[in-house]
Amino acid sequence: MEQQFVYHGTKKLRCGYTTGSCAAAAAGAAARMLLTQKTVRRTQLMTPKGVLLDLEVCDAEVYPDRARCAVVKDSGDDPDVTNGIKVYAEVSLAESGTEIDGGEGIGRVTKAGLDQPAGAAAINSVPRKMIAQAVKEAAELCEYGGGFRVVISIPGGEELAKKTFNPRMGIVGGISVIGTTGIVEPMSSRALIETIRTEANMRRAAGNSTLILTIGNYSEQYINERAPYMADRCVTCSNYIGDAIDIGITLGFERILIVGHIGKLVKLGSGIMNTHSSEADGRMETLIACAALSGADRETLTEVNGCVTTDAALDVIEKAGYLEGTLRELSRRVQKYLKARTKGEAEIAAVIFSYKNELLIKTEGAEDIIRAVSEE
Repeated sequence: MEQQFVYHGTKKLRCGYTTGSCAAAAAGAAARMLLTQKTVRRTQLMTPKGVLLDLEVCDAEVYPDRARCAVVKDSGDDPDVTNGIKVYAEVSLAESGTEIDGGEGIGRVTKAGLDQPAGAAAINSVPRKMIAQAVKEAAELCEYGGGFRVVISIPGGEELAKKTFNPRMGIVGGISVIGTTGIVEPMSSRALIETIRTEANMRRAAGNSTLILTIGNYSEQYINERAPYMADRCVTCSNYIGDAIDIGITLGFERILIVGHIGKLVKLGSGIMNTHSSEADGRMETLIACAALSGADRETLTEVNGCVTTDAALDVIEKAGYLEGTLRELSRRVQKYLKARTKGEAEIAAVIFSYKNELLIKTEGAEDIIRAVSEE
């Protein structure tokens, strides 16, 4: 294929191809081998993105009633745990249509709200369409009018799945075959946002009307210690708070509660909805503005400006006697920007704590949302 690149900041990064592309390419090659009874060494696949892949086929086996081969996953410069795995497809003949299932190392869906129904192999809809198209093209090439049965497998997939979100999302026994474009874009925010959407959709399908967003490990630790009844209902949104809020509204959640450390959520006080440091900082600037509006003197503000962490800044503000007013102003600003994002389509609030796991802020409406969660 013609090599694809994307830029992340100033870095030029090489694109790869998805497990879905590997599965479809292997299935197309196996179908051709079965129909011709000849080994195939390379195969081509047109991805949904319009990029033509020319891929090497390995571990080819041809039998009278079936054929099996693999394609090695190449994630490009993306730090993907599936990079280098072999994705196998075994193809046999059927009367009509294309039946697709998962074998060794492919997870099974156990909960509603995911791309596939409970009980199905965790092979998402776009890869399924790609697999069906690949074997159809093989059939047309060989003038075959019947159907196929395709089984996708990934040896070692069950162990690999422990490093993914699959166990948390109710996919057991292996990894998922995924991808919407067929191409892996390094450091892709799209993939992370789609993971948020998938997990949120699962919570909605389970009947939850409140979306609880956590930022990461600290948030989850705080909830486990302070509100364990929420622990199995949370969706991790990392830095993508704004996108997660949008997803919650799109999926019809009535309420959204964000739980996170002040080091991240302080940025909401300046309307920053992607809290990754490469996107924006504004932590000290936000605290300085809140402290100033609470009457803090120039010396205190200057000292805050020199702080590296929000916890250190809060210590300075507390020592000067302005902490209560600063947090009250920050709470007001955070809630203002959260409500601006939802535009009245859902109730929203935030719970903000420090590294000491001390509660600092519950914005307006947080108590009502927490009460609603406990009653659901």
